[in-house]
Amino acid sequence: MPKYMIERTIPGADSLSSDELRSIAQNSCHILDRLGTQIQWVQSYVAGDKFYCIYIASNKELIRRHARCGNFPADLISKIKAIVDPTTSEA
Repeated sequence: MPKYMIERTIPGADSLSSDELRSIAQNSCHILDRLGTQIQWVQSYVAGDKFYCIYIASNKELIRRHARCGNFPADLISKIKAIVDPTTSEA
């Protein structure tokens, strides 16, 4: 299945407490359980007023549905075409 990066604007994201982040994660996981096996949350990064989330999903519409059900923004959904890291430089 394809991987996607989702950009979510959440003002004050980098000021959220551990309890608030836990609550967001629990809500997300609850919705994912209801949506079935065609969508999986890999991890998220918090930077400034943004969450950058990595998902594996059968299609973008399933990611949009997750966002609607959880009342999460999904400002940009991009299909990941390649992953580049230090091992990319190796022959």
